[in-house]
Amino acid sequence: MGLQWWCSAQAVPWSWSWRPYPGVWLFVLALAVAFVLLARGAGEAGRPRGWAIAGLLTLWLALDWPIGALGGGYLSSVHMLQYLLIALLAPALLLLGVPDSTWDRLGGSRVLPVLRLLTHPLVTLAVFQVVLVWTHLPAVVDNLMATQSGSFLIDLLWLTAGLLFWWPVIAAVPDRERFGPPLKMGYLFLATVLNTLPYAFLTFGETPFYGIFELAPPVGRISARQDQQVAGLLMKVGGGIILWTAITVLWFRWYNRDAAAGDNPVAPPIS
Repeated sequence: MGLQWWCSAQAVPWSWSWRPYPGVWLFVLALAVAFVLLARGAGEAGRPRGWAIAGLLTLWLALDWPIGALGGGYLSSVHMLQYLLIALLAPALLLLGVPDSTWDRLGGSRVLPVLRLLTHPLVTLAVFQVVLVWTHLPAVVDNLMATQSGSFLIDLLWLTAGLLFWWPVIAAVPDRERFGPPLKMGYLFLATVLNTLPYAFLTFGETPFYGIFELAPPVGRISARQDQQVAGLLMKVGGGIILWTAITVLWFRWYNRDAAAGDNPVAPPIS
């Protein structure tokens, strides 16, 4: 078997023997270099760098062996774990790792009007949900996961959609004064509601939907339908844990800020 640069479906029995995926290493390395360039001369404390490192490690864990290999064409449940790590967890950590000086430079750039439009909460939520649904359609999964380029496209779409999704909640630019903690919490709560449809689609389906996982060489004793049900539960429970953790953090920060200020403002509508 030739060297693969990205994890994709393989019609061979699963083996716990390590396999290299140099495309994954180069991709994560390129992101690491980008963060080094962003932080150059920023003089930031260690906290943003720690978030960035955590995000890069999360992305590497999701894409490389064994998670990337298992999710690339053996187990639908591991493929869902990849989605949670790539689309929900890693983007949030990466945005938290952007230095403040970088946000300051971006806030004074000419791309700010375009960025304000692209990162509007209604736009980002819509894009994220479209990518979520489209990349979990059986026809899309079966066709794209069969090739390395198709698998790379799905992973790239997840990461891009995740960065857009978290941008209004985490990023300091563009400044949306009216999109305060209450609306951010509502935004994240709405996301937990919208993923109910794909969750139900996977969990309560009578038969396996993905031919690429149903026909893959078996891993352990789990059936294709059981594997799919686990994937649905992971989407609901795992995604809920990530989103509700963020909601809880926002609530406590909002409560502590208002308690220190001695007031309780009501957030106006999104601008």
